[in-house]
Amino acid sequence: MRPETLTQNAEFQELYRRGRSYVGKFVVVYALERGGERTRVGFTVGKKLGGAVARNRVRRRLREAYRLLYPSLAGGYDLVIVGRTRAKDVRFRKLLEEMKSLLKQAGALTR
Repeated sequence: MRPETLTQNAEFQELYRRGRSYVGKFVVVYALERGGERTRVGFTVGKKLGGAVARNRVRRRLREAYRLLYPSLAGGYDLVIVGRTRAKDVRFRKLLEEMKSLLKQAGALTR
């Protein structure tokens, strides 16, 4: 099943304003509890990280980590996952572990 995504800039901005941030070395997770059953997610990477190829690679890795964690996600959250500059050089396992830890802190993981 494909996760529902945040696509509009206004949705991202609202999450940055009203959501709570959880900061790690490689990833920042913004979370806002909405209620309901569905969880929506958006991914973003800043231009400081590098060119389009590097940014897209980090974004793909973030999406894959999210896909692996998706079955254990709680419903009713809006999430924005931001790749930090250090995310481009880190091993995937560390990226996955950090994302899992941050989503757990946010209360978005059930197990």
